[in-house]
Amino acid sequence: MRRRRVFGWVVLIAALTLVAAACAKEEGGGTGGGTGSAPQTLLDRIMADGVLRVSTDPAYPPQSYYDEATGTWEGFDIDVATEIAKRMGVEISWETPNWDVITAGNWNDRWDLSVGSMTITAERAQVLDFSVPYYFTPAGLAVQQGSPITSIDQLSGKSVGVAGATTYEFYLERKLNIPGYPVTYVVPEDVRIVTYDTDSTAIQDLVIGRLDAAMSAVPTLQTASDKGKPIQLLGDPVFYEPLGAAADRNAPLDPTSFIQKVSDIITQMHEDGTLTQLSMKWYKTDLTQNLLASSPSASPTA
Repeated sequence: MRRRRVFGWVVLIAALTLVAAACAKEEGGGTGGGTGSAPQTLLDRIMADGVLRVSTDPAYPPQSYYDEATGTWEGFDIDVATEIAKRMGVEISWETPNWDVITAGNWNDRWDLSVGSMTITAERAQVLDFSVPYYFTPAGLAVQQGSPITSIDQLSGKSVGVAGATTYEFYLERKLNIPGYPVTYVVPEDVRIVTYDTDSTAIQDLVIGRLDAAMSAVPTLQTASDKGKPIQLLGDPVFYEPLGAAADRNAPLDPTSFIQKVSDIITQMHEDGTLTQLSMKWYKTDLTQNLLASSPSASPTA
């Protein structure tokens, strides 16, 4: 009797084990190389899901914008992110959080990657893991067409609009720290900084006269001018900045292999000319080369 009872328990446990294993395999959906195990890294999970979730800005042309008329995403960053997803062999989906939310880290698994022309700064690197730079952009200022302000030094005591939590705000505050790239501050220290949710909003306030100047990426300012905004660039670029894709350091799954994969793809895109082609398409110039050495206010040290 005792032996039969033990045998019965063995059979029951074996049966339950098989059921549990079958459920785990079904829930795993083939992750972890088809073993049925849960994904161990962020890269594992993205590859298993077949979708790369990317954060972007719907109102930041020519880097990224949502075309309401066609219902499509357009821009340099959009094309770069789409190519990254293509080379990973996955689909892409878009998220549109505020910029300060992206740069703050701790994304709570709401998206996987930022491809948003983000400068690689020491402050951001504390909460984000960066890829190698995919391009280098000049930062500059613009004023209204016909403005009496004709040189940067004349901005003393004037209002300058910038998107909040950007390198442009850090520059005006004289707090910008780009590892390996010292910055010389040529904008007067006493400018009155006015922050906005996006660069586009700052440019619009410049157009209607609420600001004396606006600061952004030179391509963004130039695009606004080319599209009929009555603004003009003021002087030369004040600094150049390396821009990279970013992942959340505090993601639930380890992002290390994922950001390395993105870096490898970006390196390939540099080598095969894809990034140059996309830069020429959107900027009419090649911004993928390291122009920092020729900047009037910054040069690489590493």
